[in-house]
Amino acid sequence: MKRYLFLIYLLVSFCLSGVAQQTAPEEEQRFSIDTPATLDFKKEEEPTDTKKKKKPKKKVFYGIKTKKGFTRKGFGDRTTYETFYYLKKAEKSQTFARDIYWYDYTRKEIRKTSTFDPAKGVLLHGPYERRQGEIVLAKGIFYKGTKHGRWLTYSRDSVLTDKEKYYRGWPRESLVSYYDPTERKRMKEMTPIEFGEKEGFYYLFHENGNVAVQGEYHWDEKVGDWTEYYPNGKRKKIIAYSKEAFDKELKPYIKAEWNEKGKEIYKNTKMAALN
Repeated sequence: MKRYLFLIYLLVSFCLSGVAQQTAPEEEQRFSIDTPATLDFKKEEEPTDTKKKKKPKKKVFYGIKTKKGFTRKGFGDRTTYETFYYLKKAEKSQTFARDIYWYDYTRKEIRKTSTFDPAKGVLLHGPYERRQGEIVLAKGIFYKGTKHGRWLTYSRDSVLTDKEKYYRGWPRESLVSYYDPTERKRMKEMTPIEFGEKEGFYYLFHENGNVAVQGEYHWDEKVGDWTEYYPNGKRKKIIAYSKEAFDKELKPYIKAEWNEKGKEIYKNTKMAALN
């Protein structure tokens, strides 16, 4: 009798464990930015051990050749120095991330913008450090114009004030979902998360890989123009939100609409005139 009861106990335990291991439906699964195989933070930041360690090539980062740059601002004890690396060959930014860092040839300074023209400068790529005299104020690394890996900032008395991790411009907390959760090659949605709030560019993709919706979050609120697209890449609709995150006076409205052939079928001239 005892043996019979024990077999029943094992059978019930096995069934319950199977239920507990069930995951959400594939289309509902979401991952943090460093979870997906296609965005593997650890894989790129922690090289595997080898029997013979080759000496790292100078000015080569992530297999790409770079040049070293230097800037200086201010006077006397307040002089700030920046050392950085940038791509030897100018190329366009391939990221969907909002912040692109590049060296401006004309201004002779590092700039952060949401768009980039390779005719005006070159993308930062490699280690970066900002210091005042011997005091380090910030340090990290760039990957083709985006913050990558661990970034640290310090006060002027060398106290650590902030520590963040990125993957090619996306804060580590960011969330991503896929049309194929197992292989994780066909991205469905990218939600930028920073310090627990939506912050940065948001993207929703069609199954063919084209952008379906693109907009910006600031302080967890939708701001500016949010654009919807047809699967063929043509614009479908623009919805306007307030430019400021906490401005509740302006209610969202449709600014314009187009058909699948690209012909404008609606335009809100009245609201456009007020803004």
